[in-house]
Amino acid sequence: MTQHTTDEAVLGQIGKLVEEEKKLWAQSEISDDDRAKLAKIGVELDRCWDLLRQRRGLREFGRDPDQAEIRPGKIVENYKG
Repeated sequence: MTQHTTDEAVLGQIGKLVEEEKKLWAQSEISDDDRAKLAKIGVELDRCWDLLRQRRGLREFGRDPDQAEIRPGKIVENYKG
């Protein structure tokens, strides 16, 4: 995902990540590697949702949604829902 993207592209990435996550959870056994993949997917999903929220917020206030920034995983992981 690039810095300047569209909401549709972000939503598409979210969809891909969710499908990958579902496939991993659907396995009869989850290995340590799978757990690591699930953790990475979780962080990437958080980053995507954060970017989408930023884009929508900027647009709502009449600003350019392309000013939204993809934040590091360490930042978005610490957000409270």
